[in-house]
Amino acid sequence: MKIMTSSDNPRFRGLLKLAQSSRERRSAGLSLLDGIHLVAAYAERVGAPGEIVLSRSGAESAEVRMLLAAQGIDDALLLSDALFRQLSSVATPTGIMAVVPTPRVAVPDRLTGSGVWLEDIQDPGNVGSILRSAAAAGIETVCLSRHSVHAWSPRVLRAGMGAHFTLRIIEGVDLLALAGIYSGAIVATAVNHGVPVFNADLTGDVALLFGNEGAGLSPELAALARETVHIPMPGRAESLNVGAAAAVCLFERVRQLRAQ
Repeated sequence: MKIMTSSDNPRFRGLLKLAQSSRERRSAGLSLLDGIHLVAAYAERVGAPGEIVLSRSGAESAEVRMLLAAQGIDDALLLSDALFRQLSSVATPTGIMAVVPTPRVAVPDRLTGSGVWLEDIQDPGNVGSILRSAAAAGIETVCLSRHSVHAWSPRVLRAGMGAHFTLRIIEGVDLLALAGIYSGAIVATAVNHGVPVFNADLTGDVALLFGNEGAGLSPELAALARETVHIPMPGRAESLNVGAAAAVCLFERVRQLRAQ
């Protein structure tokens, strides 16, 4: 193992930039996977990570050792626990990270199948939660607008819990233009507007649109939808968190497909 003890080391400074800067991650085309679960999910669904970073505590963990042995990984960068904590975004790090190439998925000439389109969603936890629900509901493609949070940021990755590695994630998308090449039906979501989602037909190829946490969908994008749906709320809450709303809509689609 390569041992690093100084925060002035150029390689450590590079890792710190990746951990702290979305611009750096986009520029380098790299992502940091923080934690045993994410590293294991990547290894299972994609392959062995390019670079492993361990804390001294992580290097002594039986679970970490088993993961590395299962992947045939015998080389890693070893940091002190203090240096590792500077890189980690979690309160109690598990002691392992991986540096992996960020998938660069281009917008196809023609978009088919069902998907989730996210317009200007800013909260990493919301995006991660939606990705996790989309993967669990059998969705293959998630498209994010140019002003949405970076899908491969550490907080989104943590909230996604490995969902990233089962989805086709397309970022920086002009959703208005995307509507012109999509072969399925576009369904917009709104608060207290449109038909109840339980009455909408979601069984075919559909693109479910979810908008910004405060502003919702832009009028221009919402106008392209075949149908607008809302989630009936008999209680006193004014609205649902967009992550929760997406889960309701996605699993209503699952229910309808199972009922066919």
